[in-house]
Amino acid sequence: MQRYAIGIEFCGTRFKGWQTQQAGVRSIQETLETVLSKIADEPIIVHGAGRTDAGVHATNMVAHFDTNAIRPERGWLMGANSQLTKDIALKWIQPVDNDFHARFKAIARRYRYVIYHAPMRPALLYKQVTHAYYPLNIAKMIQAAKKFEGTHNFESFRAAACQSNQPVRHVKHCRLTAHGPFLVLDIQADGFLHHMVRNIVGCLLEIGQEQYDIDHIDTIFAAEDRKAAGVTAPADGLYFIQAYYPEQFQKQLPQVDLGPQWLNWPE
Repeated sequence: MQRYAIGIEFCGTRFKGWQTQQAGVRSIQETLETVLSKIADEPIIVHGAGRTDAGVHATNMVAHFDTNAIRPERGWLMGANSQLTKDIALKWIQPVDNDFHARFKAIARRYRYVIYHAPMRPALLYKQVTHAYYPLNIAKMIQAAKKFEGTHNFESFRAAACQSNQPVRHVKHCRLTAHGPFLVLDIQADGFLHHMVRNIVGCLLEIGQEQYDIDHIDTIFAAEDRKAAGVTAPADGLYFIQAYYPEQFQKQLPQVDLGPQWLNWPE
């Protein structure tokens, strides 16, 4: 039996998230498993590096599956992409060691959140970005984003339905950069709680609207209460862009672009 790692790009607008749900509910996992099972002529189970919410996108979701089927790598890619709908595609496939696991071996995950800051809404980027039509103190937001770096208890920044056993996470970096009308938050951590990134963005948007001072983030952390953190930003602007693994696994995976230019501006 061979284990394969795959890189998946998808527009999450018409999906109800990554994880397979009840019959008739469209998910990334079930869609991939259906197509790959046809190619392999046997049942395939796909394990993803993260469980994205409904409406969240990905430029390089890492996943893996096991199979007895012998197919060339091009056969897997071309076969899958010819059958998948246009809002999901395999970018790469790579044989990996059997002890690789896309979810449990990941040591870090990275997301980007894109805000389009302009008076008028963007038509071509509909559901790809979050539109902020109101004035924002961008310099204040950039400074505030740094407050989330380091090890913190993110109890106030996770959804009530979060199933994680504990809320402490280490954020390697949380950087907000401005590129014309685009504000891009780049955040990497050892793990993420349910709605954690979207709640951080919601907090930054409130600070940008001068509803709070930057130090109010300390008060939110100390409260350890979701009600203290304010609104949850929409899923539209959120992208899973990368998962990271220990060196023995990382070197087996291809290097890929993290996204289109409006998502992947140089830092």
